[in-house]
Amino acid sequence: MQSGVVQMMEESKDHLVGGRTNQTRAFPRRLLQLLMLFLLLCFTFSVASIYMIKYFGFHSIVPTVKPSLQPCIEEEWKNIELWINPPSNLLHTMNDKELVWRASMAPKIKKYPFKRDPKIAFMFLTKGPLPLAPIWERFFKRHQGFYSIYIHSLPSFEADFPASSVFYKRQIPSQVTEWGKMSMCDAERRLLANALLDISNEWFVLLSESCIPIYNFNVIYKYISQSKHSFVGAFDDPGPFGRGRYDENMLPEVNISQWRKGSQWFEISRKLALYIVEDTKFYPKFAEFCRPACYVDEHYFPTMLTIQASNLLANRSITWVDWSRGGAHPATFGISDITEEFMKRMLGERSCMYNDRNTSVCYLFARKFSPSALEPLFLLAPKYLGF
Repeated sequence: MQSGVVQMMEESKDHLVGGRTNQTRAFPRRLLQLLMLFLLLCFTFSVASIYMIKYFGFHSIVPTVKPSLQPCIEEEWKNIELWINPPSNLLHTMNDKELVWRASMAPKIKKYPFKRDPKIAFMFLTKGPLPLAPIWERFFKRHQGFYSIYIHSLPSFEADFPASSVFYKRQIPSQVTEWGKMSMCDAERRLLANALLDISNEWFVLLSESCIPIYNFNVIYKYISQSKHSFVGAFDDPGPFGRGRYDENMLPEVNISQWRKGSQWFEISRKLALYIVEDTKFYPKFAEFCRPACYVDEHYFPTMLTIQASNLLANRSITWVDWSRGGAHPATFGISDITEEFMKRMLGERSCMYNDRNTSVCYLFARKFSPSALEPLFLLAPKYLGF
């Protein structure tokens, strides 16, 4: 009986071993079938992908990005006109820091790769209207392309020049200014910075609403364009209204021997205009330590430019004024003052230096004229002013 049981156990054992062997052989076969199916799918996908790329390419997937960027890039770079044309609208949204940063950019290569007619930028620092505009309209007539105009007025003032006027839409974003304070120099820097945005502006003249030209456009353009110097009044006044306004806190940037005084009304080259708008060295000192009775508009630019480029300064103004009546301000002329005798006196021969030689033509502009002076000036201009 025991031998029968042993025999049955042996048969059962052989059966189990045989079953496991069959299962082991079946499992690799199924695994191999799955692997082959996976490879077949991969191959099919690869062939399909190559087909899609060959016949459709990646551009069929990406083109939605390209239109949003490419036109902007092409429009900005494809034509140099976009870099050399003046701004079409002077009423931009830049603040002063953004404006002077943008205006301070200058090409390092001096030779321009395009035809450039250098212009004079006439910058009017006013409170509001330009009552002598008809005189200027006649002065500018037939000289388009050789001048540009910028007006800094009170922010609340809305000009009503007709579309035919040379002053139409020539106002820049402005701020309130106070005589004798840094806000006055800020306004002048603002005018310069806006004018520098036009790469054709080569010379910059600061004027007020009470100024007139006392020669025709051709004479003034030739005088300014052929000068080796910029016309900035800058002299050393040892008295109480000169060195007497100096503050030792200006050191070390400015010592008293460098302190200068001069007229607010100037004419400067593009190079000096860049010096003014990019200045961060002298501006803080004058803003803090030149306050009334130190009148910063009489000292900041003359002193800074003397330190940085004294060899480029004529050390005189080309704007005539009359101090003969005395007082803190020059004389203002009205309708009763404008006679032929007055015109002869204003234009009388003088002596000054021009390009290191003596000349009798020392002034190109004059002030101060009230609105009532317009009519007699307009009548006498053809005979005495040449326009």
